[in-house]
Amino acid sequence: MKCIGLIGGMSWNSSAEYYAHINTLVSERLGGLHSARVILYSMEFDEIERAQRENRWDDMAAALADAGKALKCAGSDFLLICTNTMHKVADEVANGSGLPLLHIADATGQAIRKAGIKTVGLLGTRFTMFEPFCRERLEKFDLNVLVPGPEDADTVDRIIFEELCQSRFETASKQICVEIIGRMVEQGAEGIILGCTELPLLIKPDDVDVPLFDTTRLHAEAAVDMALSE
Repeated sequence: MKCIGLIGGMSWNSSAEYYAHINTLVSERLGGLHSARVILYSMEFDEIERAQRENRWDDMAAALADAGKALKCAGSDFLLICTNTMHKVADEVANGSGLPLLHIADATGQAIRKAGIKTVGLLGTRFTMFEPFCRERLEKFDLNVLVPGPEDADTVDRIIFEELCQSRFETASKQICVEIIGRMVEQGAEGIILGCTELPLLIKPDDVDVPLFDTTRLHAEAAVDMALSE
């Protein structure tokens, strides 16, 4: 079994979900007392979030690459960045760490294509929704990617940073997100990408009438596939 290196802490809430999903899947596939070989490097999210607001992406790339190097030294065979937004610097992290990096958008795009969906809505931070690093990667899977309007996008971004990343899960915010998803479905979305690893903590499949693509779970599943591959 290969050792999975997780660059987490962005936020720690979703990193805990990664650890749980990965070990559950390994246990289900191998049975008995089997669990995953995992090493977690947890970043200090306040420092990362401040650097995002100040547009210091080179600093963040260097910090995550250093985390990747540490994971390599500790015995990891490949890396996951446990957040969608920081995939903006995925290439720099892979190159700087010297380890293969399993990209969250690739795991998501493959699942959407397998589901036979062509037009999909993307929810996440403003960086993920409006910058090209995620959308262009998804479009390589022949997908038409829709994003919310500016006001709805601001609302989702606020809920992520001011509530979900601080372990607040408000019923009113869930309803607001469901309404935003409804507007995206009216625009033609056949499914919705929960493109922030915190969003699945708030929005569940039973809350909406279209398929949800949980990037946390899909990324974890792809990691287990890689870890158990020859």
